[in-house]
Amino acid sequence: MDDKKVLGRRQDSKERATNFFEVELGYNDEEALKEANRCLQCNNPRCVKGCPVNIMIPEFIKCIKEGNLKEAYEVISKASALPAICGRVCPQEKQCEAMCIKGLKGDAISIGALERYVADNALKNNYSVGDVLKKNGKKVAIVGSGPAGLTCAGELAKNGFDVTVFEVLHKAGGVLTYGIPEFRLPKKIVEQEVEKLEKLGVDIKTDVPVGNAITLDELSREYDAVFIGSGAGLPKFMGIEGENANGVFSANEVLTRINLMGAYKDDSKTPIKKAKKAYVIGGGNVAMDAVRSLKRLGIDAHIMYRRGEEELPARHMEVEHAKEEGIVFDLLQNPKKILVDEDNNVTGMEVVNMVLGEEGEDGRRSVSEDEKSVHTVECDMVVMALGTSPNHSALKDSDINLSDRGLIVVEDTKTSLDNVYAGGDAVTGAATVILAMEAGKKGARQIINDLI
Repeated sequence: MDDKKVLGRRQDSKERATNFFEVELGYNDEEALKEANRCLQCNNPRCVKGCPVNIMIPEFIKCIKEGNLKEAYEVISKASALPAICGRVCPQEKQCEAMCIKGLKGDAISIGALERYVADNALKNNYSVGDVLKKNGKKVAIVGSGPAGLTCAGELAKNGFDVTVFEVLHKAGGVLTYGIPEFRLPKKIVEQEVEKLEKLGVDIKTDVPVGNAITLDELSREYDAVFIGSGAGLPKFMGIEGENANGVFSANEVLTRINLMGAYKDDSKTPIKKAKKAYVIGGGNVAMDAVRSLKRLGIDAHIMYRRGEEELPARHMEVEHAKEEGIVFDLLQNPKKILVDEDNNVTGMEVVNMVLGEEGEDGRRSVSEDEKSVHTVECDMVVMALGTSPNHSALKDSDINLSDRGLIVVEDTKTSLDNVYAGGDAVTGAATVILAMEAGKKGARQIINDLI
């Protein structure tokens, strides 16, 4: 068997750096079959243990080998509510593929690419998600339509519950819609996955700010159970001088305006300022999404990260894509002050070089400033991509218990309030899409066990 994985097709780097079309083009039939045939069909599949939602990976790959894509989709759908999304944005290299036995002596099986191939085929052919139990008379409200909320909704709907999802924005999908760029996750895919849930009977109400339009207490009285999957959408800043200047943004604002409001389009009513040179501060996936989006707007886009390349928390694939597209990486540097003109417009930054130290208990190397290295860089835009924390507007006037970090306290998924459950980033802090899905699935199982 071939030790090298089949590489999928992708847009040319120079061309894609000027558009928002999807970078990865996915496997065709021949490529998918060739990659599926690399799978050893292990008797004790370690890959399944590495999947947060426990997809029976060898089973669906075997279906690909046999040419039965409908059955492959049914296998995946038993465990995952959003396979076309997970196949694109899930960090498989740290999860299922990291456990693949093939990876010990060569390349791991491209499980994510095969999942996407099966899911895209299912969307194209309008396959159903399988059997749905008859209605049981129980009603559940879901707060938030991100990956945790949608997964919880899908699991409950398949088990006979009447499910209503309340979303504060005008489109469903949460971070899938406003946070991840079109070139990584086309919004048409998100819409199709949402429509699939609606066909199960899930009622999605947009433009409803829970906490204001309707309170959590009112929901808990009207519904048999409430699941909070409101995510973590409150951006963090550095607290340095000049952060209130014109031209300083959070990555959340940049990505929301581009992804949800089409700010990259010529006729946009909410365009992003056409800066000449922008620095995105941070090294995670959100930072990569923001800097690559700005590059596509014709901006000289830089990443500034206080550690080195080996410490970048973003997916390796996203870092490589960014480099191929011409993103400049200014590593081991950190802003100390944002410089402004008399009109409070950004003109540059005061920056200090950083020095890496010993590895800490968390596995990350410490970092300190080289005080003698302070220098200035010119720019007219600064974007902070330093992580997010939960925005608990949905919890307004409720007595729900929160931790010292402002996270919802749960036991399994049960909160301190009767019949109210929670999961995802609102409980754990910012994490990945697949971990939010795992939490949504766990919440659904607990609701089912408590109410049936």
